[in-house]
Amino acid sequence: MSELTTRARVAVAAAVTVLLAAVAVGYIQLAKGKAATAETAPSAEVALDPGPRLLVVADRRAATVSRDDPSGPRLVSGLECVRVYAAAGTGVCIHPDTAWSYQLSVLDRQLRPTHTFAVPGLPNRARVSASGRMVAWTTFVGGDSYSSGGFSTRTGILDTRTGTMAGTLEEFRVTREGRPYRNVDVNFWGVTFTADDNTFYATMSTAGKRYLIRGDFAARTVRTLTDNVECPSLSPDGSRIAFKQAIGGDPQRGWRLSVLDLSTMAVTNLAEPDSVDDQAAWLDERTVAYTLRAPDGTPSIWSTPADGTGSPTKLLDGAESPAALG
Repeated sequence: MSELTTRARVAVAAAVTVLLAAVAVGYIQLAKGKAATAETAPSAEVALDPGPRLLVVADRRAATVSRDDPSGPRLVSGLECVRVYAAAGTGVCIHPDTAWSYQLSVLDRQLRPTHTFAVPGLPNRARVSASGRMVAWTTFVGGDSYSSGGFSTRTGILDTRTGTMAGTLEEFRVTREGRPYRNVDVNFWGVTFTADDNTFYATMSTAGKRYLIRGDFAARTVRTLTDNVECPSLSPDGSRIAFKQAIGGDPQRGWRLSVLDLSTMAVTNLAEPDSVDDQAAWLDERTVAYTLRAPDGTPSIWSTPADGTGSPTKLLDGAESPAALG
């Protein structure tokens, strides 16, 4: 692509979080109007049972498509969602409550809510652990006095088995570069869970740097591992993390989709040349999926090999928030 095109896409990606606050309400209300006349299947027909399908957000509705033919027919539910994710028959949907607020619903296999509660701010990320037990979310919020950019994040975790919730990871004790650390500007986002349903990875930002952290939910602790790792996504075998890496350490220049080997801490840049402002999702051990946005904000879902080879493949247009159901 041309230098001008690259710069334009990077500018859009870097600005989208700020613009989200200004356009989200109007966009959602417009989407509601369109959805009322769209042909949608009852929610009961869209199931979260494991199988060769992808769960996505399409036309602001939870939908599924065939993994083998993702651009083919879509089964669209009546469930409005801004972000979705699912694993082992448990789903999460962040959806509008009023024009100015959102709720998170934990879903069963038939998309019936089992837990619903308010979340602050504008939805950004959502994840479910591989077992379906743990749920995490990230939202953008405004009004924090330390935030010169006008917004910060809130990230929470729910244990659906016990009902134990951490409404914000800012309550956790932090060890940064081997030493206890406290600072009012600490923010977290992009949780991903390990197989033990207790350990997790996420991003922590403070003092102008962004770190990959490893957390212990039961102990309410986190510690930094390395820097310049955002929106981690743990591979199915637990050995690698897909993430977005700020180019030159500066998010204003955009992000490069990359993979971190946890045993060696070696980083592999993936074949996607465009800036990826998303938390990638693993489709299998060899492939990651992610959302790209056109200059007008229209989303599409792409995939690329996780070893840096090959080239990106568009999976489907007009959709975002992919999750492999099996």
